[in-house]
Amino acid sequence: MTDTSTSAHGGTGLRAARVSRTAGGALVLDGVSLAPRPGTLTGLLGPNGSGKSTLLRVLAGVLAPETGVVTLDGERLGAVPRRALARRVAVVEQHADTQVDLTVADAVRLGRVPHRRAWSPATPADEEAVRSALARTGLTARAHRAWRTLSGGERQRVQLARALAQEPRELLLDEPTNHLDVHHQLALMALVSDLRLTCVMALHDLNLAAMYCDHVVVLHEGRVAAAGPVHEVLTEQLVADVYGVRATVTHPDPDGRPHIRFVR
Repeated sequence: MTDTSTSAHGGTGLRAARVSRTAGGALVLDGVSLAPRPGTLTGLLGPNGSGKSTLLRVLAGVLAPETGVVTLDGERLGAVPRRALARRVAVVEQHADTQVDLTVADAVRLGRVPHRRAWSPATPADEEAVRSALARTGLTARAHRAWRTLSGGERQRVQLARALAQEPRELLLDEPTNHLDVHHQLALMALVSDLRLTCVMALHDLNLAAMYCDHVVVLHEGRVAAAGPVHEVLTEQLVADVYGVRATVTHPDPDGRPHIRFVR
């Protein structure tokens, strides 16, 4: 179960303990704790404005918590050297763009920057990591395509490939399925769930979370409303309380994963 109460101190992996953060004078995160199990996919759910993206940025070290602490293997995130953090934690954001005329392979090679000294040439290990990332994301045949010619879904896969080229142990994804059609949503979710990295993914689609996540954490107005295995957390009452809509929740799959149908 995703532990939302245990202190982050002394734990292994990436953990947040009672973190809070304000923006524009408003409390965006209010005492949020998160301790994803290694090698699992944790879905970060909640309505718009519930704090999902802010929490991911705090976990990535982009934002510092105003209270509470984020640690990596028990060390405060702010004390971890930036290069060491980038080798360990990769981030896939909602939108990515560049004005530089990059190929797909060039974009994926950016994931090797934390592993190289400044101005040093790519090593065979770097190129192997890039080839592996391209293959895992189904982009090998597009390696020499220009970034600007790619569709939104292809760009999202390139961003995932770039993150995999970092060879991280933790992967943070901010609503990566938002601009994908159904086929590519399912393909991306299947890919991420099979990585066996410690993944935390912000999602809007409750059924995608139910199908692929090992655990979920539901945020509501900056606080953790519920956390645990998907079959325990995604209930009709939870959907009503957090999202303000009626739904029926059934468990048609043999593994007990729920299916949510919204009721008008």
